[in-house]
Amino acid sequence: MSIASDKKSLENVLAEYRRKLDQIPDDRFNATPPGGGWSYGEVYSHLLQSNLGSFIAIERCGNGTGKLDNKRMSWLAQFVFLIGGFPFKFKAPDKIAAMVNNISKEEARNLLVKLKAKMDLMVPVVAKASTFSKIKHPRLGLLNARQWLKFIDIHSRHHLKQLKRLDKKFQSA
Repeated sequence: MSIASDKKSLENVLAEYRRKLDQIPDDRFNATPPGGGWSYGEVYSHLLQSNLGSFIAIERCGNGTGKLDNKRMSWLAQFVFLIGGFPFKFKAPDKIAAMVNNISKEEARNLLVKLKAKMDLMVPVVAKASTFSKIKHPRLGLLNARQWLKFIDIHSRHHLKQLKRLDKKFQSA
């Protein structure tokens, strides 16, 4: 896929998050789902904060401040990128999980706007970044700017599935 098609895919998935945000009842957004787990607010917090962090990684790759590396991606990263998703549920790394807050719908809307603006700024950086300038992902190893952009799309799609599981938990309660 091209950078433009990756951007378009990410725009579509972010639009889905916006639509979903408008559909989630206000009284459920911050509620712990039946059986436990993250609330909608916590899923949005994790997704949006970690994706903003991923754009920082893209920026660092574009600035040439990443680690210079000419090796292939880890086997896990290659597999995730090949299938376009995670083959199983990952538990968020402790460092990432510690950043999760139960944000409000308004905060989620604002972060979606911020993320979209950051994407628009960073896509030209991806196009110019060296494929050898890489930043370490906590699970997937060293990624270059283009790979980080693709990861953001994969990560976003993964959490859309989580939101659908939340819907089912609340419907069956």
